[in-house]
Amino acid sequence: MYAPAAFREDRVAVLRKAARDIMFGALVTQTDDGPVVTHVPMLLAGPDDALVLETHVARGNPHWRTPGPTVAIFQGPHAYVSPAFYPSKAETGKVVPTWTYIVIHAQGMLAPVQDGDWLHAHVTRISDAMEGDRATPWAVADAPSDYIASLQRGIVGLRMPVARLEGAWKVNQHKPEADRAGTAAGLAAAGEMGAALARVLRPGG
Repeated sequence: MYAPAAFREDRVAVLRKAARDIMFGALVTQTDDGPVVTHVPMLLAGPDDALVLETHVARGNPHWRTPGPTVAIFQGPHAYVSPAFYPSKAETGKVVPTWTYIVIHAQGMLAPVQDGDWLHAHVTRISDAMEGDRATPWAVADAPSDYIASLQRGIVGLRMPVARLEGAWKVNQHKPEADRAGTAAGLAAAGEMGAALARVLRPGG
């Protein structure tokens, strides 16, 4: 991943939390015939020093038949930044448009998992992660066990020990404080993703 030093994020706890918040991303595996790409929800499991990426695909998806070097891309909020957001525009005019974004890459060797117990534990973990904040969370155990078993036969797990985890937080860290505040104010009114980035830009975000 290209990320200037000002934008790099290597703290595992920060990257892991952001990946949990984003969850959905692109799984890209390199093959002799070119890259294979699938968009899926993904979990980072295990201790920080031995992270493992978990996901699953439909059995009809050929991605599970192409194990190998893989990057999982978690694309977070992103938004256009207008020069009009910057107070320095009126002072010097030396500003141009840019784009703010948060992105995480996890790299490793992907392998399929067809063990029924693993799959059941995996779908339970991913459901619990998404349902945990709900007032009345749904659980895999709420559905008939034979129904869940039949659905599990239609999926294949994918597991990847994470060899490298890195991120880029391009949120105008290099700008003067006044321009950062102006960017936060402008993004706060620029839709849901802009508002999410505005919270990151503000002190304590």
